[in-house]
Amino acid sequence: MGNNAKIAILMGSDSDWPLVKKAVDVLKDFGVGFDVKVLSAHRTPGKVREHIKSCEENGVKVFIGAAGKAAHLPGVIASLTTLPVIGIPIKSSATGGIDALLSIVQMPAGIPVATVAIDGAENAALLAIQILSVSESSLGEKLKQHRKNMESSIEKKNKILQEQIIKPEA
Repeated sequence: MGNNAKIAILMGSDSDWPLVKKAVDVLKDFGVGFDVKVLSAHRTPGKVREHIKSCEENGVKVFIGAAGKAAHLPGVIASLTTLPVIGIPIKSSATGGIDALLSIVQMPAGIPVATVAIDGAENAALLAIQILSVSESSLGEKLKQHRKNMESSIEKKNKILQEQIIKPEA
């Protein structure tokens, strides 16, 4: 784990990587340190416990857990730390990810896990950055700029669309 990791991402399977990479790309864009591991709530519970403890000792401030199907990983993470945990339900089963969403969002009282949309990796990263921005104003400024960039992008797309739809009559 890098010394500057502020966000730890755990995924239950390496098959989750293509989706989790979207969160990693957002964190890189914002210059936020992170750590990524494949650890299973069911197959490597001891390693999950050790990793959570190590992350806390090394200054991690927010956890992101990505998991499909039974999706216990985010809840297990939350049971092992009092730091914020964000769950990403992965669309990996015949139910389209609804099983993972419900597994993550239906945590028992006292052990909360923030949950984003099915396959919502980018929003998980942005939510983690928002949490960090409470104590790091530079991240808050980057988030404001990100929103302005999104607004500009939509305005440009609308302009192009309007030009395609409404062509001046010759």
